[in-house]
Amino acid sequence: MPRRILHGVAVLAIGTAVATLGTAVATLGTAVATLGAVPAQADPVVPRHAVVSCQSASFYDNYDSVSGPYGLKRVLPYGNKIGHTPGAHPVYNGWAATFDFGPNDWGYLRIECIGGYDSW
Repeated sequence: MPRRILHGVAVLAIGTAVATLGTAVATLGTAVATLGAVPAQADPVVPRHAVVSCQSASFYDNYDSVSGPYGLKRVLPYGNKIGHTPGAHPVYNGWAATFDFGPNDWGYLRIECIGGYDSW
């Protein structure tokens, strides 16, 4: 008989531990669901007016940290009106996220080819 009681106590203890763990998992699930429900918000930064300062500059669709820029969109000529805000728009290994005001699209351009800030 004592053996059965001990066995029953052990089963009861395991059952209580599983129930407690289930409550903890449910609470964690609620916390994750609550965090997931709140969208991240950031204030957009309007690109600062600048121009292409090189004779010509390749303008790429995107940048990959392993292989570099890819998807050549077009070559921008000297003086082309662009936008980039230092400190707000990313620069990866010298390739800056840049806005081309002509067709109104984003791409990547060499940072040393961006100049003439606030000149227009």
